[in-house]
Amino acid sequence: MGGFMFVWSKRKVKHYRTKDSDSDSEGRCSKENRQDLSKPAKFVSSRKRKHETDENSYDGIIMTSTECANMFKEHIIHSRVKELKEGIGPKLMRKMGYKEGHGIGKYGQGIVNPIEVNMRPKFQGLGYKKYNETANVTAGSQETSDENKALSQPSKKRKTEHVTAKKLRLAELDMQIIECELNNEREKVVSLRKEKERLVNDANRKRKQLDDLEVIESALDKLNNDSHSGTLSLELLGDSFRYLKKRFPDEYKLCGLSTIACSFALPLFSRLFKGWDPLIKPADHIDVISVWKDLLQGDEIDSPYAKLFAEAVFRAVRRSSANSWQATNPEPLLHFLDIWERLMPHAALQKILDQIVMPKLLAAVNSWDPRTDTIPMHIWVHPWLPLVDQKHTTLYHTVQTKLESVLNEWHPSDESAYDVLSPWKPVFDRESWEQIMVRCITPKLLAVMQEFQVNPADQKLDQFYWVLRWTNLIPIHHMLQITDVFFNKWLAVLYKWLCSKPDLQEVRNWYLGWKNLIPTNLLSNEHIRGRLNMGLVMMNQAVQGLEVVPPGLREKVSDKKAREQMDDMGSMSLKEIIELHAQHNDLLFKLKPGRMHDGHQVYGFGNISIIMDSFNQKVFALTEDKWSVVSLEQLMKLQKSSVQRRN
Repeated sequence: MGGFMFVWSKRKVKHYRTKDSDSDSEGRCSKENRQDLSKPAKFVSSRKRKHETDENSYDGIIMTSTECANMFKEHIIHSRVKELKEGIGPKLMRKMGYKEGHGIGKYGQGIVNPIEVNMRPKFQGLGYKKYNETANVTAGSQETSDENKALSQPSKKRKTEHVTAKKLRLAELDMQIIECELNNEREKVVSLRKEKERLVNDANRKRKQLDDLEVIESALDKLNNDSHSGTLSLELLGDSFRYLKKRFPDEYKLCGLSTIACSFALPLFSRLFKGWDPLIKPADHIDVISVWKDLLQGDEIDSPYAKLFAEAVFRAVRRSSANSWQATNPEPLLHFLDIWERLMPHAALQKILDQIVMPKLLAAVNSWDPRTDTIPMHIWVHPWLPLVDQKHTTLYHTVQTKLESVLNEWHPSDESAYDVLSPWKPVFDRESWEQIMVRCITPKLLAVMQEFQVNPADQKLDQFYWVLRWTNLIPIHHMLQITDVFFNKWLAVLYKWLCSKPDLQEVRNWYLGWKNLIPTNLLSNEHIRGRLNMGLVMMNQAVQGLEVVPPGLREKVSDKKAREQMDDMGSMSLKEIIELHAQHNDLLFKLKPGRMHDGHQVYGFGNISIIMDSFNQKVFALTEDKWSVVSLEQLMKLQKSSVQRRN
């Protein structure tokens, strides 16, 4: 359905459809009556209606949208009624260029008035009794006038004019079209009103923003004048920007007023913090900074607040730390950081740690000497560990190197080494800690245990206690190597004692005494319990009157039998030999599906992964992330070591 454009003149309404309308509407306007349709209709409020009297200067009358819609509706209805009365003939003639009052034909040479229709007598044909048509024209006209006069006079009965169904349908269709078009125009009016309201609101908002910016500019000019005159104070500056932030929150963020506030505040804070020592009076000025943190907004690395904190607070901390703070006395700086934690930007904290704490801490660790320094290193290093975290690997490496260097001349009789090292076990990772123990502690403890003598008659336990003190720090598989040296001596002494037919009750008490000396974490180990059970077996043999078997003889016999069995296995494949050896030692030998190495299938020998080279008759075991050639004895040792590590 096409849209409408209309102009109401002083004489008549000219109505046009747009170019997408139907042919019916196109016929209603001749070429002479067509006007410029690009000109919009003019709507003004009834309060602003103005009538122009000068016809030369203004040809139309401005109406409201409601009046125009009503007038448009009446004009359309009148046009439709006129078309229904005239019929299709005049309409078709107008389309073919006919103009009322002119002759018909291409050049207007035809008749002007239509042929008059005369009523002939009833049942009388053409030429009947030489009926004169012309003579009867006057009479017919007279009769027609008489009839019109008679019709104009009131009468009791008038002939009813009937409207056909076709005309009703056409009228109904036209009314529906008109109603639809009017609805469209009403919707356009509503849309235009809303657009007008939006534009008015936008204009009001922009006008308000301009007014607000003028107020802000005026306030900043006043602060600038006060700053140049030297009368500006932090209190006045804070109150002014607090007022601006409360009254104009959007403009405060949009215009970056926090940056402007920082530029005004920096000189004032520099004068305020000039004589402040944060390590002596850490709580001073904290209230002022808390107020400005809210005004300057945000603690990102490039925020105005971070800039203010770095220029004012950090400079004071760096100056005080360089003059008076020592790494061996961390409490003053830690106390300052605790008080300022909620106000300190993350970037400022990292700056303090990187530029102040870490250099002095590393220098103190390098110069630390346990022989002259009475304060243990962990006392003044551990408080910084939650702050420096694992990314400062330099600190951990420096501490580890220092600990290893001071332990070079250490003897196990010196108990201070245990006190120095024990606080560091939770700090280092498992590999680093094991490295310290293997390099500095276990070799010296192993040497002490080799010097230790087991003597039931006159037992001295000092060396034994030196070793047992380290059971909580040394990894269990390294501790078992030290205890094996002790148990070898202990079982040998027990065997000689039982062979001399001693008092078994005394032997029993001696056995229980040694068992009670062993710490619980060692007694829970299967290997330690096995060594104690070997002594208990020899004691039971002596109680039963049997020959006491020397310690280690049973293992030698088992190895001899195994070798004899291997000699009988010359016809067996390497895989069958390994599988039989696993069964002999109660170990699980299984294939690991999908795992290959260098074209060989990987098998599990207990907890050890192995491959078998049948061509070269070699067995390779996976040890420390590499494959190495092993014998059956070495394979068993690897299995035992694996079990011990898991325990």
